[in-house]
Amino acid sequence: MVNPAGPMRMNGAQVILKMLELHGVRHVFGLPGETTIGWYKEWRAHSDIEFVLTRDERTASYAAEAYAKITGRPCVLEAPSPGITHCTPGITEAFLSSVPVIFFSSDIPINQDKKHGLTGVDQTRLYDSICKESFVLTNVKDIPFLLRRAFRVATSGRPAPVHIRVPINIYGEEAEIGDLYAEPEYSHYPAHRPVADHGKIRAAIDILIKAEKPAIVCGQGGLISKASDVILELAELLQIPVGTTTPGKGTIPEDHPLALRVIGGRGGMEYSNQYVHEADTIFFIGSNTDSAATDHWKLYGDPNSKTFLHLDIAEAHVGNNFPVQVGMVGDARASIEYMVEIIRAEHPNLDRPRVDLNPVKKTALDKVFNSNIPMPEGTLSPVRLSQVLDKIMPDDAVVTSEPGVSAIYPSALLTFRIPGRRYITNYSMGALGYSVPACIGAAYANDGPIISFTGDGSFGFVIGDMETLKRSGKNVTVILTRNDAFGWIRGEAILLDDVDEPWSTDFGAVDYVKVAEGFGFKTARITSEADIEPILSEAIANPGANFVEIMVPSQDKIIPFVPNWVRAAREKNLPHFY
Repeated sequence: MVNPAGPMRMNGAQVILKMLELHGVRHVFGLPGETTIGWYKEWRAHSDIEFVLTRDERTASYAAEAYAKITGRPCVLEAPSPGITHCTPGITEAFLSSVPVIFFSSDIPINQDKKHGLTGVDQTRLYDSICKESFVLTNVKDIPFLLRRAFRVATSGRPAPVHIRVPINIYGEEAEIGDLYAEPEYSHYPAHRPVADHGKIRAAIDILIKAEKPAIVCGQGGLISKASDVILELAELLQIPVGTTTPGKGTIPEDHPLALRVIGGRGGMEYSNQYVHEADTIFFIGSNTDSAATDHWKLYGDPNSKTFLHLDIAEAHVGNNFPVQVGMVGDARASIEYMVEIIRAEHPNLDRPRVDLNPVKKTALDKVFNSNIPMPEGTLSPVRLSQVLDKIMPDDAVVTSEPGVSAIYPSALLTFRIPGRRYITNYSMGALGYSVPACIGAAYANDGPIISFTGDGSFGFVIGDMETLKRSGKNVTVILTRNDAFGWIRGEAILLDDVDEPWSTDFGAVDYVKVAEGFGFKTARITSEADIEPILSEAIANPGANFVEIMVPSQDKIIPFVPNWVRAAREKNLPHFY
């Protein structure tokens, strides 16, 4: 595994580019700076890797995270030293979401920060806590070794970002390079698929077969592992309903008879949350059992009243919040494949009563769709918006969303009928300003239309990158659910803290349609329910950049699918969906 022609004299920029090419990298997201000019000079002359220029490093970091989610490949992010701190939101989300990002940050020469050189900061310490590893390229000869390590670390075990700090001088310095090769298995993830302990798998099978009312709950680990088919096979064998967290939405087809759809505190509906609450056995697959997915750990009632099983690639997640009878550390797809193999071999005559949740789901969805709750003056129902989109959404579409109205309604009401990672949220960290950057990453990762749900609170963070979306030439539709407020904070304050009027949550009106027109988008404003279907249909069918605005109520006016808010709304006799 050496260079076929023997050692070659190369500069650092050339070595980095060649190593990325060898790992199959096709896109890099980033933004230029003085400390990266030397890299770009070689890039333009010698590499076909497409550089996706964004207008903000934070945008680039979120775009890279979303790209990696959809492609199943580690994504490369690049930022110059002045913007080094701006990438922390996307890297944090990637770290908590188990997404491999290879993050290059250029820098002034080593130790020049001690002289107070402009833009100098200890980048390594800054990113060490939110990356699996953070290291510095100190000489050109080490680059092939360190980049192989970066891809190996990022894609193995629990995937996560790796940070690589590149002092400016490295790009131009030269060395004889004799180990210019990649390890192909680390150009995608999961790179390895360890099977959980066989004895524990057998113990889990025994419990699931004996359970009277079991349920499977999938976090995004099932999607990371690409385990959809085998999870569904297990569910059908044992006739066990499957719920997902919001980031795990789409793990199995949501119109399948065994699909509970989303459960938990961010888009779970009453029927699905009640089902897992009443279950006697819960099998967590690829879930860190966080607060959002468990309604602040109250979703399952008394944890001593039921049996918990847990399978995850990250040993720190297994049994972290609930007492597990069987904890299994391993890759979801490989471990469940073995579980299915044992069941088929050792329980060939297994006869389980058929479970069909479709009537229950239809009743619950129809109740919401037919509720006809009056909307506050000047606003339209986000339920109708989601209902129409569900009707017209192409199967190859990807939907990006973020905390607030823009995620809660689609999480609960959109139906993804083909399994896979086609609903992208940032509910690991939950920061605002995610959906539009994720739309950029998704547009380069997916050939179908990209639909971005954003709120005006979030949109204010990322307006500049509307230019990036337009320049991409991709089929994107940004749907702005506008209420001129940080509506989530209003809802939390009024419903849970009994504040009459929250302090500092509302902001001034902006003509967002004119803003989008200024960036060259095809625009429309929905002003009646009759407008929703024709406007959305036309936007999604248009292959370029589209922007649609709709006024919606803030979360304190019409309470969405957030269980602790719904409980408060019922006590206060406020209108709500659940």
